[in-house]
Amino acid sequence: MASAQILVADDDAAIRTVISQALMRAGYEVRATSNIATLWRWIAAGEGDLVITDVLMPDGNVFDMLPRIKNTRSDMPVVVMSAQNTFMTAIRASESGAYDYIPKPFDLSELVAIIGRALAEPKAGQRPAGLDEAQDNMPLVGRSPAMQDIYRALARMMQTDLTVTITGESGTGKELVARALHDYGRRRKGPFVAINMAAIPRDLIESELFGHEKGAFTGAQNRASGRFEQADGGTLFLDEIGDMPMEAQTRLLRVLQQGEYTAVGGRTPIATDVRIVAATNKDLRQLIARGLFREDLFYRLNVVPLRLPPLRERIEDIPDLARHFFAQVQKDGLPRKTLSQGALDVMRRYSWPGNVRELENLIRRLSALYPQEEITAELVEHELASDYTKSLDPEQSGAKGIDLGTAVERYLSEYFASFGDALPPPGLHSRILREVEYPLIAAALAATRGNQVKAADLLGVNRNTLRKKIRDLDVSVVRSSR
Repeated sequence: MASAQILVADDDAAIRTVISQALMRAGYEVRATSNIATLWRWIAAGEGDLVITDVLMPDGNVFDMLPRIKNTRSDMPVVVMSAQNTFMTAIRASESGAYDYIPKPFDLSELVAIIGRALAEPKAGQRPAGLDEAQDNMPLVGRSPAMQDIYRALARMMQTDLTVTITGESGTGKELVARALHDYGRRRKGPFVAINMAAIPRDLIESELFGHEKGAFTGAQNRASGRFEQADGGTLFLDEIGDMPMEAQTRLLRVLQQGEYTAVGGRTPIATDVRIVAATNKDLRQLIARGLFREDLFYRLNVVPLRLPPLRERIEDIPDLARHFFAQVQKDGLPRKTLSQGALDVMRRYSWPGNVRELENLIRRLSALYPQEEITAELVEHELASDYTKSLDPEQSGAKGIDLGTAVERYLSEYFASFGDALPPPGLHSRILREVEYPLIAAALAATRGNQVKAADLLGVNRNTLRKKIRDLDVSVVRSSR
């Protein structure tokens, strides 16, 4: 739709100029303004095929005007931009009926691509406005590029019941994301039920999930409901799904396929209406290769994969996270604290093996143990202690790097040993190549912040080859900061 007219609204003249020039080079006609009143006059007059606008304008907030736009021009896509790059901004954009939300600063080529998709498949707004930007109650904190992709993905999934699998290291906030999907989604009025697979004895997992009838096993004195029944109409969060035993995986797969289950010891099928959100800190593909996780269940759960970045990939979020945790402990009755610039510098240099959970624990210790209002670098260094030194300089701790060949050799030795006297399943060569290719491509995409052209050049492969491998390996393309 090369002749489409794009309406651009932003109070920054430089931004208006840059966007307008990029769109005109792409073949679009552009009209630009610095205020909402003019933008609304154009829309009401029937002008424009798509709107690109900043959220905060000198004469108002675009979120307040979006319902009017949707009532007047329901087929007009609206792309909103904002420098207030928070989770709630993305959610409010989605709730208000915006086609997409783009955090500032943004990639112009990405903006042009979004416009192309929007014009090809314009979306009519169907969701009401009404979410207040309550910064103090935000479930997710951070404005880094890595988190912006998470916010946008979550915003798109809020009005669906698609099954989501959240991967990430321990302490990255997987349950927080699962709760956000529930609390701001279409099932918010239903229950949110969480179950940790790693914390339940293997012989009790099926009873915990599906319930049991009286007399089903020794000690079953009464009928008990399972988590599926408790979560009916809401969300069931399956944490540490990689620790689920194979026999329970088989029953879970049957539930996902048929939409019903039977309690342990029961015969009558029970219909289920839940949204499944799974999470793991393990590589499920490796578990599949070792015969520890069902491949068919993996594809049932991995409808929408979401990778949470470790804190070391979003270092710029540390100040916001620290302020958030200080505010929380202040509500608990502890005195107000702040971090000196030196203390923040120390935190930025630390590798955070425990991720956001480790940072939260550190903030709580600093608040409870020290009377100073301003926390200094020396105090932070003292609390991080040996972990701090180890993270800053691995050579000082005696750690010695090993080459990739040695690492693979060690892995294969342990892998073969895990089968005892037996041999691994056939097809080992392709499985090992796949396991090496996946982290290699993921690392290249992370290093280039999701730019596939740069990643292909970095890897030394054709761009189309890279795209095919991303699709075949199911690699999540998530930008991250460096």
